[in-house]
Amino acid sequence: MKTGIVILNYNDAENTSKMIEQIKDFECLSKIVIVDNCSTDDSVSILKKYENKKIKLLESSHNKGYGSGNNIGLKYLEEHTECELVIISNPDIVVEESVIKEMIKDMKTDPSLSFLGPKIIENGTISKGWKLPTYFREVLSTINFFHRFAEKLQRYKKEHYCRRLTDVEVIHGSFFMARMKDFKRIHYFDPHTFLYYEENIIGKKAQSHNLKITVDLALSVEHQCSLSVDKSLNKIKKYKALKKSMFYYETTYEKIGFLKLWLLKLVYYCSLGILYLTFWI
Repeated sequence: MKTGIVILNYNDAENTSKMIEQIKDFECLSKIVIVDNCSTDDSVSILKKYENKKIKLLESSHNKGYGSGNNIGLKYLEEHTECELVIISNPDIVVEESVIKEMIKDMKTDPSLSFLGPKIIENGTISKGWKLPTYFREVLSTINFFHRFAEKLQRYKKEHYCRRLTDVEVIHGSFFMARMKDFKRIHYFDPHTFLYYEENIIGKKAQSHNLKITVDLALSVEHQCSLSVDKSLNKIKKYKALKKSMFYYETTYEKIGFLKLWLLKLVYYCSLGILYLTFWI
């Protein structure tokens, strides 16, 4: 099965270049698409040198966020290649070709798989997917002191992972594979979030279309500490971007009413005030 990969770059040519060097000779990849999301540095000139028949650099005229940037690459693969499978990858991922080959094999073996992820190793933790957020969990996650408890509520129990291929509601967005026809069916990424919640939205849309999301517990990749995001956003800006996407998810996909949204925003502004005080003191 022909497989393409989309890597989104924003002012991070160093990591993106390392990623290209890492995967450019992978025989299992038919096309490598790099999308520069309107970088303000010299990323384009640096990445341009990698272009060849296999590697394509696309330039976005505006930075409209993570989802919109990746959609540029996805639509290019749809219109200009015969790729049946696509990988979405952050530039700060370390992956072996054998992992991608096994993921392709999983997709070939089980046609019901729509979205597939490996285990993601990040800062000493391992992500094996998670549940879609509930409103109660969202309220707790917005309160600074209950953030870790809220995360625990969203994780599956150990006994859930009893098979190599385990179905989950959401997989980590830093590296995953999708069947092109199924990704297209849910209209790719939602372009209305700038950053964060992309995985939850994909999970929700996949659920509404009865599409399977699965994690292969025998496979893993390393996500190097969210280097791309950390270079661009400080703690408060990341928190604001996260909660803005959360409000969008809750109103658009969970259809919460005015009172629930009002409570969520009240908790948010109180927590934001505490965060500002902590930041400046």
